[in-house]
Amino acid sequence: MKYRRLGKTDLTVSVVGVGTWQFGGEWGMDFTQAEVDEILSKAKDLGINLIDTAECYGDHTSERLIGSYLKQDKREDWVVATKFGHQFHDKFSRTNEFDAAAVLGQLEQSLKALQTDYIDLYQFHSGPDEVFDNDELWTMLDKQVQAGKIRHLGISIAKNDNIHQTSSASRVNAKTIQVVYNRLDRKPEEQVFLSCQEQDLGVLARVPLASGYLSGKYKPGAVFAGNDVRHRHDQEHVNKLLQEVEAIKQNELPAGTDMAQWALAWCLQHPTVTTVIPGCKNPQQVEANAKAAELASDEHPQAIQRG
Repeated sequence: MKYRRLGKTDLTVSVVGVGTWQFGGEWGMDFTQAEVDEILSKAKDLGINLIDTAECYGDHTSERLIGSYLKQDKREDWVVATKFGHQFHDKFSRTNEFDAAAVLGQLEQSLKALQTDYIDLYQFHSGPDEVFDNDELWTMLDKQVQAGKIRHLGISIAKNDNIHQTSSASRVNAKTIQVVYNRLDRKPEEQVFLSCQEQDLGVLARVPLASGYLSGKYKPGAVFAGNDVRHRHDQEHVNKLLQEVEAIKQNELPAGTDMAQWALAWCLQHPTVTTVIPGCKNPQQVEANAKAAELASDEHPQAIQRG
C-alpha cells in the first residue's frame, strides 16, 4: 500500500480506501456483521486505513456495522470519515437536514453508531449552496472540533463542478473535498481541482469506478435489479457509458492490466487526488482494489515514503 498526506490535515491515508454506501443496502444486497468484519479485516491486512461512510447509508446502518468492527479493533489504526445533512427514511428516500441543531443530533448519532469518541473527518454531505452558506452551522461544527468530537471538517460536493463550496472550504475551516471523479467524468479538472491545489485541500475521489461501469464487468445492454441503485439510472445513458468503456478498454487499457485497477490508478495519477474510495462487496474486491496502489506513482506531490 502507498500513503499520502491528506491536505492540511495531520492525517496520512492509504491511496485506496473503503467506500461503504453498499453497507446501507442500496447496492443489491444486505450485509451481515460477519461480512463487514471480513471486508474490513482484509482491508486492514492490505494496509488500507481509510473508511468513508455517511449518516444516510441506511439509517446510520453502515456506521453501526463499521462501529461494531471498530469496537473489536484498534480505533487509532483507522481514519474514519463520515458525513452529515440527511435524514434517511427508506431505501432511495432521504431528506435534507442541515440546520445546526439537526446536524448536532446527527453527530451524536454517528458517534454512537460508530462506537467512537471522535470522527476523523466530518463532511458536509452534498447539500445545496443555500444551506452551505449558514454561519450558524459552521460555528457549531467548529465548537465540536474544539471539543474533540471532530478532528477535521470536509465538504462532499454534490455536483462535481461546485466551485462555490470548494472555494469556500478554507473560510469554513474545511480541509478536504470529496468529489465524483473518474475516467468517464473529468469535470473536476476544469475548476475544482485548481481551487483544491490553491488551498492545499485533500481530495477524496468518490465513484472512481463510475458506479461499477469501469470495472469491466458490464457490457452495453446490462440491466440491474430493482434493489440496486443503478436500476434508477437512465438506461440509454447507461448504454452510452458502457459503450465508452468498451472504447477505453480497446484504446487505453494496457495489455494484461485489470480494468478496475487501471481505472483506480488513473484517478490517483492526478496531482490533486489524494485517495480513491471505491465500494466493495466482498474481501476479494477489496484485494483487487488495493492492487491499484501498485500502479500509483511514488512521485505524487502528496506521497509519503515509508520504510
